[in-house]
Amino acid sequence: MNKLYIGNLGENVSPLDLESLFKDSKIPFSGQFLVKTGYAFVDCPDESWAMKAIEALSGKVELHGKLIEVEHSVPKRQRSRKLQIRNIPPHLQWEVLDSLLAQYGTVENCEQVNTDTETAVVNVTYGNKDQARQAIEKLNGFQLENYSLKVAYIPDEMAAQQPPQQHPQGRRGFGQRGPPRQGSPSATTRQKPQSDVPLRMLVPTQFVGAIIGKEGATIRNITKQTQSKIDIHRKENAGAAEKPITIHSTPEGCSTACKIIMEIMQKEAQDTKFTEEIPLKILAHNNFVGRLIGKEGRNLKKIEQDTDTKITISPLQDLTLYNPERTITVKGSIETCAKAEEEIMKKIRESYENDIAAMNLQAHLIPGLNLNALGLFPPSSSGIPPPAVSVASAAAAASYPPFGQQPESETVHLFIPALAVGAIIGKQGQHIKQLSRFAGASIKIAPAEGPDAKLRMVIITGPPEAQFKAQGRIYGKLKEENFFGPKEEVKLEAHIKVPSYAAGRVIGKGGKTVNELQNLTSAEVVVPRDQTPDENDQVVVKITGHFYACQLAQRKIQEILAQPIWTLPFCSKSKLHLQFDRTLDLLERIGGREGFCCLQVISYCFQLPRWGKVKRCLITLKDNEG
Repeated sequence: MNKLYIGNLGENVSPLDLESLFKDSKIPFSGQFLVKTGYAFVDCPDESWAMKAIEALSGKVELHGKLIEVEHSVPKRQRSRKLQIRNIPPHLQWEVLDSLLAQYGTVENCEQVNTDTETAVVNVTYGNKDQARQAIEKLNGFQLENYSLKVAYIPDEMAAQQPPQQHPQGRRGFGQRGPPRQGSPSATTRQKPQSDVPLRMLVPTQFVGAIIGKEGATIRNITKQTQSKIDIHRKENAGAAEKPITIHSTPEGCSTACKIIMEIMQKEAQDTKFTEEIPLKILAHNNFVGRLIGKEGRNLKKIEQDTDTKITISPLQDLTLYNPERTITVKGSIETCAKAEEEIMKKIRESYENDIAAMNLQAHLIPGLNLNALGLFPPSSSGIPPPAVSVASAAAAASYPPFGQQPESETVHLFIPALAVGAIIGKQGQHIKQLSRFAGASIKIAPAEGPDAKLRMVIITGPPEAQFKAQGRIYGKLKEENFFGPKEEVKLEAHIKVPSYAAGRVIGKGGKTVNELQNLTSAEVVVPRDQTPDENDQVVVKITGHFYACQLAQRKIQEILAQPIWTLPFCSKSKLHLQFDRTLDLLERIGGREGFCCLQVISYCFQLPRWGKVKRCLITLKDNEG
């Protein structure tokens, strides 16, 4: 993206005029300016210089009496779904930006672009070409908190790779006959394997030259020795005292490269008589820091004790909308810091893998869920690969409504600290309205149960994807607003209601199902005993845990409730007696011949001496249900 389009030029503008303009603005260019009537093209040395040219010149500089426009040059074929939005207010909340972008379609990805400007820049990918076109028409020049947004296309490489649709044998109006055959090259798409989580570290700017070496010799040697790819982000945050380094390799390769870099910095410090201590600084996304710290700081204390180091983590207040990383500072010798790095990154990788597994499972349970648009995971620009949602998630659609039908709406009661109600509602209700629009759910806050109530109930109504989005943003808001401490993970209690006759399914024989559910999801799941069913004959299931644990438990419970009766574990005869009245009630609701047949079979089963025969009878009923 280093080729620029320069528009709104006067008829008399020459290449020399443009060369002088770029030189005066101290923006380098490569090659000649290609000048056409009213516009021109030029190449910049790299993408960062192209961005600087856009920021410095577009709409700000006059040439021959006309205000010029500078944008990325995007061929028509690549003007598809990707947009770049510039001049975003620097302190804008994610929810505001998300709700604004979501008005024009499905946002598949939104990630920050590093620039030297005060305002923020993001690259956005919409679900299709029409949505992107509508967004560019509506948002370009849109006033947001006294900032005028600038929106332009950026190249969509995927669109360029798709060949234009051809009609077979030159006949018009006829497409391909049916889907591709199984086993054909186009029938399946091979997904790239997930790369390892990279190591991100901060190094003092004065040591960057030593790490790179003369003509890049040192960094090449490290790369070769550790079989890694190392990016030193020299151009980010011009004038900053520290620069980030991203190391892509195996865990062992990352650790080896990290140790070599620390040794180079120590040697350079000795040679330059630099007397200050040079700690190891690791960058980690805030999503993983809570689990790294552990309950009451136990994980971090153990790493400190095992490695004989002192570890501190930057406060939440240092985070910004576009910088979700925390700085982990490790003090000790090179050897002990290297050991601490291994343990820290091991914990971060475990957390990442667990979250990816949770996201993929969530995608299976909610087919079509766009996880990247939720802002719950680090963007790919921070060096961590986005999760690959398997195409196998389509298999989960078997338990979902047929195409064209909407998933059933669910109601979840989420309990938040009473003090957090104002943050969730926002000024004049703006935040809760934006959240409701973004998630596609109804979100209401119930009145307090009493003047001293410490918790308030948030009532969320909507289909599974809306529940995922709404609850995810509420969890994130509570963390962002510091309602949970820096060493705490956000854990909330959620209540869902299930039919009273189905509560036994969730519990399972001897509590087996609920125990398996807790082991699978890491959430605490409780079905309180001796509940009196409400007027709708429903009872409450309580779920407590961090966001993904809570979500998985909700989805798995819904999955259990959706199972046909003959696929469930069979309970003892005595337990069936206890459920008999409820079963009769259910079968009477079914009505007709099917309900009558079920009644006859179950009534007969109660006369049998061996419960095993009940199972056989029900299986026979299932086999002959037609």
